[in-house]
Amino acid sequence: MSEYQPGVCNIGRDERRKRRALGAASFLAAAAYVGAVLATGRPAGLLLGTFPLLFGGFMGLVQDRMGFCAGFGALARYDLSGSGGTAGPVAEAEAVKQDRIRAFQVIAVSAAAAVVTTMAVYGVGAAL
Repeated sequence: MSEYQPGVCNIGRDERRKRRALGAASFLAAAAYVGAVLATGRPAGLLLGTFPLLFGGFMGLVQDRMGFCAGFGALARYDLSGSGGTAGPVAEAEAVKQDRIRAFQVIAVSAAAAVVTTMAVYGVGAAL
């Protein structure tokens, strides 16, 4: 997309690529963390420490998929410059409201996915 749409799209191709890369890196870090905990025989409770890494991974991928940055939404900004559009502040009150609602949704979906995945990792790790 190259045009800002309140509550729908506030980042372009380049910003989406950044979020996808950071999400993937966060998932790789989570996998490395799990591997280290299991390989060193540490207590299974330490596997709960994957939550922040998984949350970061899901945030990156959800933002990429939705074309919407939660941080930009909360700060009333957009950046579609990497897709031939513009970047700048969101001035209209209704647009800011829609963006903040969408930002909350992105965070909520990412947190829920991270909680479920963390519990699955813990369950499997505790069973080993």
